[in-house]
Amino acid sequence: MAAIAPVNIGSAPVSVAGLERETNIMGSTHALLRVRHLTVAQGRFLPEAAAGRELSVCVIGKKIREDLFGQRRAVGEWLRINDRRFRVVGVLAEEGQSIGTGFDELVIVPVASAQALFDSHSLFRILIEAHSEAAMHRAVDEVRRIIQARHEGEDDITVITQDSVVNTFDKILSALTYTVAGIASVSLAVAGVLVMNVMLVSVSQRTAEIGLLKALGARRAELQALFLTEAALLSLAGALVGNLLGNAGIAALGWWYPNFPLHLPAWAWTASLAVALATGLGFGVLPARKAAGLNPVTALGRR
Repeated sequence: MAAIAPVNIGSAPVSVAGLERETNIMGSTHALLRVRHLTVAQGRFLPEAAAGRELSVCVIGKKIREDLFGQRRAVGEWLRINDRRFRVVGVLAEEGQSIGTGFDELVIVPVASAQALFDSHSLFRILIEAHSEAAMHRAVDEVRRIIQARHEGEDDITVITQDSVVNTFDKILSALTYTVAGIASVSLAVAGVLVMNVMLVSVSQRTAEIGLLKALGARRAELQALFLTEAALLSLAGALVGNLLGNAGIAALGWWYPNFPLHLPAWAWTASLAVALATGLGFGVLPARKAAGLNPVTALGRR
């Protein structure tokens, strides 16, 4: 194992010079810096000390520093949590949300100090970093063996590995993909029916024109190709408008969430045009066949 960081979580009011707010308190050790890949913007992280040693020091998130200290320097100042005082030794860089934990609005204290604050002798979680995937699986077996030895043979913990988290996200994304694909399929069917109805109306309004073309020698295949081309152009026009609206939406989201990567791959843009073209051609076959099958004499007479 590369690093092990015990974690205790609780909520408590924190105050500085009359300013107070409620926030989450995390108890851990110096190893948390490595396990969660945190960055310290000012000062330093928790000192390297035994997990059972209480220390009156803390590291605060960026938002906590802004709310309680404003433009003043926070490192070296005292911060009160409940009825205890802690010296601020460091300020984290902007971290945002990380697997459900908002480090910007977090106060980190030594794990023994957190247990004393919340009058608890247990831990919320133990974070372990392994050197490799093989080492991770060995660490899981070792953790279970230790827990069973200390808990009278009971395996009463849940071990969550990086693989299980990735697999869970894969299942969620797969379900979302299938859902979006289903919605897209229904949308394509509706759009295809709309194209077909527009083409059928076009055939009924241009009956005389079709009769004249057949009377002048236009073949069945040529009439079918004519109406299929119109259906294809209609579908492509709709696809281009949809792509423009989609790109506008992506640009708007990128403006609102600049840190979230959003872009439309070239293959997706090409695929959307191809699917729209195939849908238009598929639903345009019936109107094209109807137009090609008209009797020229009847069509010229508009009957």
